[in-house]
Amino acid sequence: MFCLRQGGNGVNHQSTTGLRNEARNSSVRPMTGNEAIARGAWEAGVRVGAAYPGTPSTEIMENLSRFPREEVAAQWATNEKVACDVAIGASFAGVRALAVMKHVGLNVASDALMSQTYIGVNGGLVIVVCDDPGIHSSQNEQDTRLFSRLAMVPCLEPSDAQEALEYTRLAFDISETFDTPVIVRSTTRLSHTRCLVTVGERAEVPPRGFLEDSHKNVMIPSNARARHPLLIEREARLREYFDGAELTRWEKGSAAVGVITLATPYTYVKEVLPEASVLKLGSSFPLPAKTIAAFCASVERVFVVEELEPVVENEVHAMGLAVEGKAFFPRVGELSPELARAGFEKAGVLEPLAAGVDFDVKPTPRPPVLCAGCPHISSYMALRALNARVMGDIGCYTLAAVKPIKSIDTCVSMGSSIGNATGMAKAGRETRPIVATIGDSTFLHSGIPPLIDAVQNGVDITIILLDNHITAMTGGQDHAGTGKTLYGETSHRVDFETLIRAIGVEWVRKIDSYDVAAMYHGFREATEFKGVSVVISDRPCVLDPLKIKGPALTVKAESCIACQACMNLGCPAIVWSDEWYDGHHKVRIDAASCIGCTLCAQVCPSDSIHPLAS
Repeated sequence: MFCLRQGGNGVNHQSTTGLRNEARNSSVRPMTGNEAIARGAWEAGVRVGAAYPGTPSTEIMENLSRFPREEVAAQWATNEKVACDVAIGASFAGVRALAVMKHVGLNVASDALMSQTYIGVNGGLVIVVCDDPGIHSSQNEQDTRLFSRLAMVPCLEPSDAQEALEYTRLAFDISETFDTPVIVRSTTRLSHTRCLVTVGERAEVPPRGFLEDSHKNVMIPSNARARHPLLIEREARLREYFDGAELTRWEKGSAAVGVITLATPYTYVKEVLPEASVLKLGSSFPLPAKTIAAFCASVERVFVVEELEPVVENEVHAMGLAVEGKAFFPRVGELSPELARAGFEKAGVLEPLAAGVDFDVKPTPRPPVLCAGCPHISSYMALRALNARVMGDIGCYTLAAVKPIKSIDTCVSMGSSIGNATGMAKAGRETRPIVATIGDSTFLHSGIPPLIDAVQNGVDITIILLDNHITAMTGGQDHAGTGKTLYGETSHRVDFETLIRAIGVEWVRKIDSYDVAAMYHGFREATEFKGVSVVISDRPCVLDPLKIKGPALTVKAESCIACQACMNLGCPAIVWSDEWYDGHHKVRIDAASCIGCTLCAQVCPSDSIHPLAS
């Protein structure tokens, strides 16, 4: 993806609010989209930021925390609703506030958003949501723009890191001007792509103080009924604003073909169809209806190019305008220059490229596996031995759903495993032990309420709390169970065992994840207990916050019987050797990858695995 934006006449366009930067002591530096969003919030004078980590959004709050704390207070929240509520509270107090999450996190925060849109704001309130087209690291591919329409809040969509900074900064102005929360939507490609960004100085925005207005701030039915018509009026004013705003950019080119586009697809359109007339939208809601109508009238054929759902296309159709889009461009997956070109070729706008040389290049297969020495491995090995029915959850451990561990039967969403297990137990049809597995951060995020429900309703299930002392899947962020804040400062550490007993669970046991015998024995006892039982599988992540590495292990080839018991751990440090036994491959251990956890040595029946001699 390129970051230089050019119009149809080949002249570079000043992006959105870039002129403001020239008047300040600005500088140019390489930034990812996430870094630029954090910078844009800081430049806008944000005072409070809160987030729950989730790829591709994680780095935004990490970068915001690097600014002076006397200027902005940043924090990890227990979940996305808490993050949104913290930002809302700061807005109530009259300061600019930011909440950050990935697309599925907005599902969690939506309860607060749907009320806050009626209330509006005091200090500017911006919610950054990072979508994941292509499902690189998520359980679905939902389109945040649909939430924007549902909540009736504007959704700004930058196309590169420069605009990510500018749109985030502008979002706070829009929020306060129109008394509305504002969504800034990023995607994986924008969040993680780096380009040169012109940065500016911080705007010091005086706090407004709390607004004493219960009719506006308290959403009881009588107040909400009075506020709803104001949302409709606000939408009309926003639509008029986007009709004249700089971020709605008409780049005149050929009158034969016009393209309405926005966000990262804009860059693909400019790459594959540079001569077309382009209407680049800065917001997907509400749309600048007058400008779109005039644009459509100026060209013979109009295409809408957008990622995922036909949000803009459907809205333009509803205006009574003839446009084409998803008939040629995919509704699923991440868009690319290749897919954009293929769509225009199919539409007859571009001539097919001449067939090139086929190099028959194939990527090396890289199956998803848990890390060498991952403490979750022993838990799932024990569950497989018990032939348990396992309800999984969101985290690194979801990889236990694939071979060779293959021990998870379901995975729905954050915190669903315990509730799913309760429902299965209530159904009364399962004869196997019913187990829910959930990580420490996920348990704090949304696993506590379903555990309370399970105890209250007296179901017979086992919960395996996979406590690796960190939010590992998103890169090693702290949470309430680690006893550290986003700034690395010592804080209160949640004692899981005490918390679980306080909920009413009678059978609770903490076991070292690297003690295979204790894990098998403990899991068996837990599943035999009638009622709710909890095993805390306790061992730090081997990678975060630092890599844990003990003496590497090695295989004595002469005694290896090729039983593959160690290979079934799914450890990437254990590989096939060139030696054979009884028609089967023996194994060896890659010393550079091995972290010395000894799990393989504990399951080896021939005592062939020992520490590597120094």
